Amino acid sequence: MSKVNRTIGVLVATAAITFGFVSPALATPPNIPTAATAKSELAGLTVRADGSMTGYSRDKFPHWITQSGTCNTREAVLKRDGTNVVTDSACAATSGRWFSPYDGATWSAASDVDIDHIVPLAAAWRSGAASWTTAQRQSFANDMSGPQLIAVTDNVNQAKGDQTPATWKPPLTSYWCTYAKMWVHTKYRWNLSVNSAEKTELTGMLGRC
Repeated sequence: MSKVNRTIGVLVATAAITFGFVSPALATPPNIPTAATAKSELAGLTVRADGSMTGYSRDKFPHWITQSGTCNTREAVLKRDGTNVVTDSACAATSGRWFSPYDGATWSAASDVDIDHIVPLAAAWRSGAASWTTAQRQSFANDMSGPQLIAVTDNVNQAKGDQTPATWKPPLTSYWCTYAKMWVHTKYRWNLSVNSAEKTELTGMLGRC
């Protein structure tokens, strides 16, 4: 997609947000808990300061791995979260539509879409994954059984980087409840800690549910 078309797409999405006619989110990771469950899980998480980034590398979280046939994790999530996705013999998406619930934008080229780790790999490292085996980190980085992976606008994902909800939230405030539920459940399932600022923001986000 050209820069001009990308700009138009963002402007259209912004207008939709402004005037209140945002399309329903199509990206639906599995096993998103209820707000009540997420609040209970958040209460059960260990609260401690973030650990060191010493030794961290994305290479220590091998991804994307093969999920089935010729499809790797990225391709599998693109198929799951998109609409009318067509793939070639190598499982690369050649057409389809992807609605990004973070910002309300819709894309028709897979190259405009990133697969976001709800809990970023570096954030996981700081909250417990530094002590995991490589096999555990690989499972985390390719986890399709929980709400840890989602297809979103690439620039939005890149702006998020490795930030937690203490410093970054999806542009669409209407998605904060869902985002917090996914974040908390992922940390709960993987026995990761939260820091105090992160817990405060998650509590507020869940309060919107």
